[in-house]
Amino acid sequence: MNAAIQTAATQTIPGNAQVYDLIVLGSGAAGFAAATTAACRGLKVLMVEKASTFGGTSAISGGAVWIYGTDQAKAAGAKDSAEAMRSYLQHVIGAGYDAELIDAFIERGHEAMRWLHANTELSYSLRPHSPDYYPDAPGGTERGRALEIDEYDGNRLGEHFAKLRMPPPGMLLFGGMMVNRVDIQHFLSFRRSPASLWHCIKLMSRYALDRLRHPRGTRLTTGNALIARLATTAFANGVELWLDSHAQELIIEDGAVRGARITREGRTQDVRSRGGVVCAMGGFAASAMAANFRPPSLDPHLTMSPPSNIGDGLRLGAAANAAVGEGLAANFFWAPVSEAVHANGERERFPHLVTDRAKPGVIAVNQAAQRFVNESNSYHHFVQTMFATGNTRCWLICDATAMNSYGMGLARPSPVDNSALVASGYLKQGKTIEQLAQSIGLNPLALRQTLERYNQDAREGVDRAFEKGGNSYNRYMGDPARRPNPCLAPLERGPFYAIAIHTGDLGSARGLRTDRFANVLDSHGKPIEGLYAGGNDMNSIMDGTYPGPGITLGPGLTFGYIAATHIAERLASTTQTSKE
Repeated sequence: MNAAIQTAATQTIPGNAQVYDLIVLGSGAAGFAAATTAACRGLKVLMVEKASTFGGTSAISGGAVWIYGTDQAKAAGAKDSAEAMRSYLQHVIGAGYDAELIDAFIERGHEAMRWLHANTELSYSLRPHSPDYYPDAPGGTERGRALEIDEYDGNRLGEHFAKLRMPPPGMLLFGGMMVNRVDIQHFLSFRRSPASLWHCIKLMSRYALDRLRHPRGTRLTTGNALIARLATTAFANGVELWLDSHAQELIIEDGAVRGARITREGRTQDVRSRGGVVCAMGGFAASAMAANFRPPSLDPHLTMSPPSNIGDGLRLGAAANAAVGEGLAANFFWAPVSEAVHANGERERFPHLVTDRAKPGVIAVNQAAQRFVNESNSYHHFVQTMFATGNTRCWLICDATAMNSYGMGLARPSPVDNSALVASGYLKQGKTIEQLAQSIGLNPLALRQTLERYNQDAREGVDRAFEKGGNSYNRYMGDPARRPNPCLAPLERGPFYAIAIHTGDLGSARGLRTDRFANVLDSHGKPIEGLYAGGNDMNSIMDGTYPGPGITLGPGLTFGYIAATHIAERLASTTQTSKE
């Protein structure tokens, strides 16, 4: 550590306030990117997390990272260009396109990933084939922009493993085993592929050994692996993590942010920061005010955001006259969500992102028993269509063949027994399609007619009504073994099943406005010294649109890195000036 920085970082001030070089509020991907980058650059860092576990929404995410021009993409020969990326984002984002922030993301995103890969435990691979969500739009690609985090051994976290946020049970197998996209495909294929069977046997054997010593498996994938990798490096480089701690207000002096007033273990204390504060507390999707920023819904709107994400960043920023994004295409990152109420009264939510909607033999219908959407489009687009058509609740429906092959929602494919979900009312079942319609309050004749129209198209492999399976992204999400259309199969074999789907979200998009350094801007568009934002506390550079997989984690890691680098360089410059 730089001697000048070290001396300043460990000093005390009147009132015995602790002093750090950087305070990071929040422990998701953006927060850890900032904290880890700063710590690796020799800064003394405090991370403050309101919840009793760390990782936030990032820890339970799919872990995909959407970035242009990475070393992995170039090594794989993926064809792309900065111009194509700009063209694609201009088309998808539209009027909310911010050239300054998009240019920073394009020009420095691969720099951030390269630096994190070289200096931290972070390790990732290019998805061999992962189309953008609008692959036919100008500048869209079939591969090259989507990365996935390499699996990680949770034992590397040591005592901190117990405090890493655990995904909900419905996103795990056997009560505690994490799986990634590749694992899921192996589990779906184990009956017909010896290689897949062997892959599954190895995973289950390791999981069985893990459960002898841990409450869950230590093989971490997706978002859990992302947070664990960054956290391992952060802790090794001295980052302090305060859990169950709450930032009450910012310390502002002469218009600059100099620290935060934090409540911890029942005591409130001032904590000073030479470099400032990074707000990365996950946005406001779990707050009561969230309803003011989304279309009205007669049914409950279900967020996947942790209960602690109630807009603390917006609240703290308001005291510093921070500007907030306005007029976004969407204030949230939408996702269809179902909810089960278990026998013990516990509620469990499931985001329908990749495992069921696009699969052959699965359709969505509204209360009129009519299809209204291309089920294989992105989760964000699916909910946008729900709002646009006034269907704030719908039903996912499948037959026995699809259920046995793919599962649906919390229901698992054969040979898992889903009778408890049927008993709870989460999974509706009928021997015939008419019985199913009656059980979910739909007109039996209307539902039968909908299936007859769909089934005829499915047999021919062309969805004339909504073009399910009509582009490369749709087909990527289907079953590659199904021909001619990976997303289409008739619903013919009983029993038939249904799950109620509600509008939901993965987090908020509306946040504090920043410049290209992630420095928060005031109401006049001027940077507020010492105040930065990342993740969902930063106003979405995508303006609330969803161009591809990982468009929250990609910018989160990028601007977390950029913020920490800017702070470290500013502190180094100040130290050099003081020497002169």
